[in-house]
Amino acid sequence: MRLSNEWKDYECLDAGNGEKLERWGDVILRRPDPQAIWTVDIYDQSWKNVDGHYFRSRKGGGEWKFYKKLPDHWTISYKELTFKVSPTNFKHTGLFPEQATNWDYMMDKIRKANRPIKVLNLFAYTGGATMACSAAGAEEVVHVDASKGMVSWAKENRDLSHLEDHKIRFIVDDCLKFVAREERRGRKYDAIIMDPPSYGRGPNGEVWKFEDNIYKLIEACTKILSEEPLFFLINSYTTGISSTVLENILKTTLLPLYPNGKIEAGEVGLPITKNHLVLPCGIYGRWESHD
Repeated sequence: MRLSNEWKDYECLDAGNGEKLERWGDVILRRPDPQAIWTVDIYDQSWKNVDGHYFRSRKGGGEWKFYKKLPDHWTISYKELTFKVSPTNFKHTGLFPEQATNWDYMMDKIRKANRPIKVLNLFAYTGGATMACSAAGAEEVVHVDASKGMVSWAKENRDLSHLEDHKIRFIVDDCLKFVAREERRGRKYDAIIMDPPSYGRGPNGEVWKFEDNIYKLIEACTKILSEEPLFFLINSYTTGISSTVLENILKTTLLPLYPNGKIEAGEVGLPITKNHLVLPCGIYGRWESHD
């Protein structure tokens, strides 16, 4: 388990009964979490003293109820990075704080590379990994996501993190189609990151399903890796997929091409302040070059 335990502006205060209690700066939010199936004291006052609570609807979806007037958005920082946070109508806030452990890993690899590194970030969402790689000194980061709104949000995060002068290309596209075009153009990348959804649609209605498409995408990505890649990192929240699946895919796709690298897979999680438990928050698999 890799923990994102170096936050100052974010904190998972408690979790249980299918929910989590979080501090985002000075705002306290209560949201559903399917992993938190153990019980907590429902009469604990901390669960009642919240600024916003996302209620699930029995018909699917849900809605926020706010107990004090919050701004439409605010910012939180992680080390030298700053991100916009805003409660969305699908329970998310625009940031996955458990990814900080991956940001640290990428930044460390790029800083120690001592050579220009080009990074491709697929299903890049609001750009946490994009900003981390760019801030660490990547020569270029290409940020690809099918959602125009998320790419606009990522541009705001670039400006908040003072990376306007860094080379970041923002592209609204279907990830599989983009990778195929990059192969035809002969473009190569030293590092590839992806955070594919369980299910999604591209800008032109292209259907993405994790189980059906992930192997094909990773195979396609091997064709646009440079001769000496630095790392290849997959993150997933797809229910029912084990980190061993990611490990096996990397062993059958990347390792034969780059046998001198090493593979690691596991879970990412957040420490729970109240009781020192860990909230599991998805899986990762990565290939990396030997230092």
